[in-house]
Amino acid sequence: MNFKITLVVILVCLALIFVAQNIQVVTVSFLFWEISMSRAVLLFFSLLTGFIIGWFLHSYLSYRKDKKEFSDFKA
Repeated sequence: MNFKITLVVILVCLALIFVAQNIQVVTVSFLFWEISMSRAVLLFFSLLTGFIIGWFLHSYLSYRKDKKEFSDFKA
């Protein structure tokens, strides 16, 4: 089997085990909101939020670096 396919199968199996072990419902409170969801879903959304924030921060810092290098090049 191809290495990438094997790696994907292993990751999918680990994800399924993770979800199966974290199906308990938890209640999350934030300010005046209260929501109940599976712990696995909560962890997924937290991870997704972290990736999105990191991606935007990296893009912003790269933009500032490129802008600074361009202004240094013009001067």
